[in-house]
Amino acid sequence: MGKIVISTNAALDGVVQDPDGQEGFERGGWFHQFAGAKDLEEWVANETREAQDAEALLLGRRSFEWFASRAPVMAERVSREWADRMDSLPKYVVSSTPDIPPWSNTTVLGRDVEEEISALKRRCDGDILVYGSYQLARALMARSLADELRLVVFPIVLGAGRRLFDGMSDKKPLHLVDTRRIGDGLVHHTYAFAPAGMGATS
Repeated sequence: MGKIVISTNAALDGVVQDPDGQEGFERGGWFHQFAGAKDLEEWVANETREAQDAEALLLGRRSFEWFASRAPVMAERVSREWADRMDSLPKYVVSSTPDIPPWSNTTVLGRDVEEEISALKRRCDGDILVYGSYQLARALMARSLADELRLVVFPIVLGAGRRLFDGMSDKKPLHLVDTRRIGDGLVHHTYAFAPAGMGATS
């Protein structure tokens, strides 16, 4: 059985919007503004290990388009090892239409998405990574399809912007699995989602 892992970056107050400043959000661009060279070096190493351990990527349409458009420059600006792994992984994109940018090893999920994702979990044995894709991530959490949350917290309070858990209609107990520092200022938290109907355990 595969494990769906939501992996994301957030400000200290939970904002996930526009980390690279390309979406036009007035407080965007915080990813590079508030992380030092050592932070970013160790962040890249962490992302590369995570991708190497994964079996597949699961993305919403907008995040898929973002990654697909930047795939050619990832090797130069981030890490060749990470870029090569991202390119080689099977990719599953949730989209209402099949008209998506070309990227290797891509399958569109667009009919009964919940059943298709459940079937994907049954077929896989390893991690199914969800990058970005905040609308999809919320839907996965709401339907108790997400198994783990990996959250890298950046040392900045933005005060406004979209948050990962915006619009959640129910409580979601989680169990802290691990916390560790990345570089000098980032903190990586790993949480397991409690099974549906169960509270968090110590």
